[in-house]
Amino acid sequence: MKRSSVFVPTTLLAVLLLTSFFVLKGDESHKKPAKDSQPSTAKLASNAASPRVSNFLLNTGRLVPATTVYKSADGGQTWQDISAGLPLVQEESRIQASNFFSTSEGFYLSTGDGVYHTTPTGAWEKEASLYKEGNIAPGKSGIFTYNYEGTIFQKKNGTTVWSPVYENFKGEVHTVFETAGGTIFIASHNGLFKSANSGKTWDKVYAGRCIMKLAESNGVLIASSNEGILKSSDGGNTWNKIISEGGVGITVEPIHGGFAAIAYNTTTKTRRIHLSTDGGNTWTNPSGEGTQSYASLANIRQGHFPPSMNISSIKQVGKSLMIGHPDGILGSSDMGKTWKMLLPAIKNKVFNLSVSGSTIYAVSADMGC
Repeated sequence: MKRSSVFVPTTLLAVLLLTSFFVLKGDESHKKPAKDSQPSTAKLASNAASPRVSNFLLNTGRLVPATTVYKSADGGQTWQDISAGLPLVQEESRIQASNFFSTSEGFYLSTGDGVYHTTPTGAWEKEASLYKEGNIAPGKSGIFTYNYEGTIFQKKNGTTVWSPVYENFKGEVHTVFETAGGTIFIASHNGLFKSANSGKTWDKVYAGRCIMKLAESNGVLIASSNEGILKSSDGGNTWNKIISEGGVGITVEPIHGGFAAIAYNTTTKTRRIHLSTDGGNTWTNPSGEGTQSYASLANIRQGHFPPSMNISSIKQVGKSLMIGHPDGILGSSDMGKTWKMLLPAIKNKVFNLSVSGSTIYAVSADMGC
């Protein structure tokens, strides 16, 4: 009896302590972090914190490598994995197609906690910390970083400071695009907007939703949208649908003499490539992909193109075309009639491509992204 009278209170005390501990932890987990009133240039410029540490503190999900990046300097014949040095990120924050690009100055990407780029030695350097997870885009006047909430920053050419721009634009920001002539386009949730005076005023030039990407070639503009592929021949003032197969436009790219586009066909239930070498006036579907069923790898070796739901991107390097496909990176030296394997895929990944001159960068992403 004496032992029992001591044991019971001790047990109850332990239960009470554990209960109070979890209640306190639970209460803390529901507290909302303090919200920044406005992102500052200083905050963007700061890069003192380790990306691995900052990601661990800011995110509660599983940490994984940001992505895998390959580089080829010989037209896709050989590839080098240059991923070493990239930070860990929350699993759902892996690199997406709109989060990287390459220029003559190197390769840039956003990981969710910052903008990174490769230095001349091949090392990764953190250039800026982001206010919120965002996208990046090149521009004639400098590099943009932006998020869906409408925060846009730019690092002007020849400077090292990221400054807020287009603060008078109200609405979500899906895409920022600057033409060779300096005209700015912003795709928002309620249409496409244009500014010819450095963002002082904005004109709504298209009322459709979900403009995802724009491309320019010799003054002609095309865009991918949820209605297909659009074209403008008057500087973006008016837009007409030029490719619609019942599905959305996936991406658009400039090529020699015109454009390449990928659109989803609701009949074949595949993404199909379309090419134009006359400024977007006429289009061809060179390999007829999506019209037959192929055994992917076997038919690549025979020169055929395997249909897919997940063709991610298309680029031109010299006279060759390259695409990111679930089987890997495929190349074509005859403008899409036949294809060969250049780099096999990583399991459950599809490559998105970026090209600067003769240098190709390939970024792996989960299929369907």
